[in-house]
Amino acid sequence: MGTWRGLRVAFILGSLFMILLIIVYWDDVGGFNLYPLQEPKHESRHSNSHPQTTARPLHSTSTGRAQTNSSSTAPATAAPEETRGSAEEHIEEEGKEKQEHGKEETREDEKVERSHTAVDDREQEARKQRIMDVCSGMDAVEFPGRTRAFEQIPNRELDHLIVDDTHQIIYCYVPKVACTNWKRVMVVLSQSLISPSSGKPYTDPEAVPPDLVHNSSLHLTFAKFWRHYGSMSRHLMALKLKHYTKFLFVRDPFVRLISAFRNKFGRPNEDFYKQFGSVMLRRYSNVSGSLPETAAEAFAAGIKPTFQQFITYLLDPETERESIFNEHWRQVYRLCHPCQVKYDFIGRLETLDTDAEHLLKLLEVDDLLRFPLGARNRTAASWERDWFAQIPITMRRELYKLYEPDFELFGYPKPESTLHQ
Repeated sequence: MGTWRGLRVAFILGSLFMILLIIVYWDDVGGFNLYPLQEPKHESRHSNSHPQTTARPLHSTSTGRAQTNSSSTAPATAAPEETRGSAEEHIEEEGKEKQEHGKEETREDEKVERSHTAVDDREQEARKQRIMDVCSGMDAVEFPGRTRAFEQIPNRELDHLIVDDTHQIIYCYVPKVACTNWKRVMVVLSQSLISPSSGKPYTDPEAVPPDLVHNSSLHLTFAKFWRHYGSMSRHLMALKLKHYTKFLFVRDPFVRLISAFRNKFGRPNEDFYKQFGSVMLRRYSNVSGSLPETAAEAFAAGIKPTFQQFITYLLDPETERESIFNEHWRQVYRLCHPCQVKYDFIGRLETLDTDAEHLLKLLEVDDLLRFPLGARNRTAASWERDWFAQIPITMRRELYKLYEPDFELFGYPKPESTLHQ
């Protein structure tokens, strides 16, 4: 009896053991899941990270189930991979397209810049050729000093040629033609003025106080060479003229005169009133008695030179018998001697922005500074007819003869409407 009971217990235990083995086996091959409520993504991650579980050699039924399970989970894992790959390819393609577009824009910019440079170069050649033609006598315009040699120019007439030895530049400044801003540029290049705030030379032309740049002690000019170099001065001038880059800026001569009058006599200016304004008033006005002592008093009393009195002063032979023209209305050919100095660049106020940009590149200093964006001179060429409306025709024509060399040398058209209306 005891033996029979023992066999029954052993049979039952054996059966349970076999059932347990079957359960474990089916769970391992994926026939069914003992953990259906746990995170489904674990199963997906497991099948991705261990693909060999579906590759085991199983019998047909197990293999079928394994393939079914694998096929059901594959889209869940493959789709993100395909999407990610597609997105990366799209981003890469966009990057390539942007890169190619950037290169194309750069090439286009370079092409435009080369085109502009070529146009600027042609314009400069035309301006220089114009000067050569006039100086050689081809245009039949005669003026004092046209044929003299540089060595014959007195030192005192070379005071507008500013020299920067560091950058090998010579600038002839012409008052009322952006000369304040170009002097600021020269001050920065020569490091001749210390900023009180930093204790170092100015590096930005726009930061240089405009009223200081007209102090002649800041600039080395050819007129000072004798004092510095003695008998070697003319030899040094010739060497610098040969090897340095030389430039000047010009402007329509009549418009420059209007600008000079507005600036010096259109508002109280003590120096110009005492030296020139009072002379004009005494000579050409109907003011009786003594003139006011100061410009402020004269303006307060409504006493000031008219534009016609200014023109009369310029045409009066007595004016230059007493003293040479002031630099603000002296002709450019007398300030800068274009027939003796072969300028490498002739800029115009009318094209100041483009000319300034071109010049700074030519001087190879465009990486050091920018031309100041300060206030532009507001005297417009369109005002010419209005300003000359009260000037007799004969005076206008005399004035043109006085400034004709500047019109011809720098290619400004003869103001026919002003001279014939």
